[in-house]
This record gives sequence, C-alpha cells and structure tokens, in this order.
Amino acid sequence: MVNFGQMATSPLAPTSPKPIGLDILDAEGIYLRDRNNKQYIDLISGIAVNNLGHRHPSIIQALKDHLDHYLHAMVYGEFVQEKQLAFAKLLTEHLASSLNNVYFTNSGSEAVEGALKLAKKYTRRTEILAFEKAYHGSTHGALSVTGNDALKSGFGPLLPGVFHGVFNEEVSAELINHNTAAVIVEVIQGEAGVRNATPSFLKRLRERCTAFGALLIIDESQTAFGRTGHLYAHQSYDVIPDILVLAKALGGGMPLGAFIASGQVMNVLSHDPALGHITTFGGHPLSCAAGLAHMQALISEGWMDTVAEKEKRFRENLSHPLIKEIRGSGLMLAVELGNTALREKACDQALKNGLLTDWFLFCDTALRIAPPLTITLEQIDQACAIIDKSLNEAE
Repeated sequence: MVNFGQMATSPLAPTSPKPIGLDILDAEGIYLRDRNNKQYIDLISGIAVNNLGHRHPSIIQALKDHLDHYLHAMVYGEFVQEKQLAFAKLLTEHLASSLNNVYFTNSGSEAVEGALKLAKKYTRRTEILAFEKAYHGSTHGALSVTGNDALKSGFGPLLPGVFHGVFNEEVSAELINHNTAAVIVEVIQGEAGVRNATPSFLKRLRERCTAFGALLIIDESQTAFGRTGHLYAHQSYDVIPDILVLAKALGGGMPLGAFIASGQVMNVLSHDPALGHITTFGGHPLSCAAGLAHMQALISEGWMDTVAEKEKRFRENLSHPLIKEIRGSGLMLAVELGNTALREKACDQALKNGLLTDWFLFCDTALRIAPPLTITLEQIDQACAIIDKSLNEAE
C-alpha cells in the first residue's frame, strides 16, 4: 500500500484527503494483487465496472484482436466503425423498440450531459426535474442534476431551471409541467446508499411525462448489465424511458458511456446546428470491442441467472449484530451500520484482512457490496467471513 506521504508528493491530482492508496500490480477474476504480493477480494468491482471480473478472457481477446486493426480513426460519428455498429445493434436488440438509437460517449457524466442536451433540444424547453440524493456525475450539467448540496460546494453557479423532488414521493411528480424538458431519475439511487425506486413512483413519473410531453431519462449507470438480475433494471418495473443512460459496466472495464433514445428524438442533434453534440473519443473502437465482448459473454454464459442466489447467500451470511439493515437488489447492496466511525474502522480492517469494500457518496454509514457477477458461492462465504471478522475488530 502506498502511504499518504508518498501520495502527497505524487504528480497525479488528488481526489480526496485520504485515498485508499492500494498500489495494484495486477488483477484476475474477483481478486486484486498489490506490489507486496498481497491479494484482496474486490467486493466493489471498480464501482460496478468490472462486471465479469478482472480480465475476463473474452474481453481481453477482443481487445487484442482489435489492436491489430486500428485505434482512434476519427471523431465519433463520422466513420463507419464495425465494433461501434455491432455493439449498438446488440444493445438495442435487448431494449424496447423505441430505444433504437445509441450515442456513445466516454463516460456516464458525458452520457448525462448528452441526454440533458437532447431533451432540451427536442422539447425546446429548459426545466429539468431531478431528485434529492441522486448522483449523475461531476461535470457541470451532471452535477446540476445531482441531489447533494455538499458535492456542489464551490462550483456554482450551475445550470438554471433545475428542480429537485424527493425520491419515492409521488407528489414530486406534480412538479412536472409544460415547461419541463425532462425528468432524470435512477432506478436505484446508488450513492444514496442503494435506495430502490418503488414501482408506483416510477410509473407516476412516466405518466406525468407522457401527459406533459416531457422526456423521462433513466440513468442506469450502476444498475444495468445484470447487477440486479435483469439486463436493464428498469425492465423489472414495466416502465420505458425516453432516454436511457448507460456507463460503468458498459465498456467491460474500458471507458465508455452511452445515451439511447428513439431515432426520431436523437435526430435533432444532427442539424440546426450540425454537430450540435460531438465527442472526439466517445465510442472509442477498443472500448466498443470490449463492451461488445462483455455483453455477449454476459448473455451467453448465463451470469444473470445466478444473481438472485448470490444475493440470498450474502443476505444469509451477513448477520453480524452490528448490521442494522441490508438494502438493495441482486449484487448491488448496502450493509447499513448506522455509524460513520464504525464503517470507517470496518473498511480499514477489511482491507487489512484482504477485502476491498467502501461506502457511498451520500451515505457514509454503510458498506458497499457490488462484486463481479462471476463471484462464486464459496467466495461469497469467504468474503462474508472477512466482513464478520472485520466488524468484530472494529467494535
């Protein structure tokens, strides 16, 4: 592990006063290995990115194969690139027919920015409804619709015309009116500590958006690709968004984001002005090759069918008396301890004991459980035993 003194003199920009500081040498499956040859169970998957574990063979092979052809060729959208096209086709084949047009970006924040611009351009309106404790990214537009004032401190003024309702309170839908361009919402609020939307709440948002001509944006950056046991988490709610945001696991470990809408809606970005939304590296061919291989393996290897059983195993094993509650769905769980100091000690002890977990941006009293979907039942037992031991040591 790198000590904080070393990190303070690093030429890399800092992101927090106390980074975890692991000096990672390599990774395989659910394991990370540091420069001192110590192995760690990765229980957070790079924050829901390494969906099929580190260095899945199909993803690595797809990257190697594409390296023999080309890297960056042209800004996004100007050339026909085989992997972009194939990946967009596979993504839309598994979505509602209205979600048939993909715009690839570099990240989730950029996908949110594109979705917000698209909604404003299509509706010719300016107001956005978002929700308290939502997290949509750190760029200016994405930060504007994020629902935490502390995270925004020092970065104002942000976008005007953004209103925040209360997640899961249906009365918030009454804020939707003829000035509303879009509503942006997560199916599960990840950084709030894994808070599931109620079906009635999402359906009410859908109804009000339809009634007033606003677009419903669902941000599935953390929840898509089987994390909840469904390919896309919104599919279990019987609610279809007008725009879907994807990121994190989308690239199979490579940087990639996307926003998806109908061709009719997406077409407004192509004219008046032309190139109204553009990205140099969005949909990078290597990222699309990795993302395509990841999604193909996810479907063909049947990992989504194992999620419910693995969630049950975690819930059965995590029974320590210090645990107040376990929230979430599938392999996206929050282990609530109800105490920040206890959570900090538990994370520190877990790391010493060979397990990596962390907390949530807007909920620092809970442990994050989001391992690769490939984790085995035996590995779950081992991980839970380490958490139990670490909680004993943290008391």
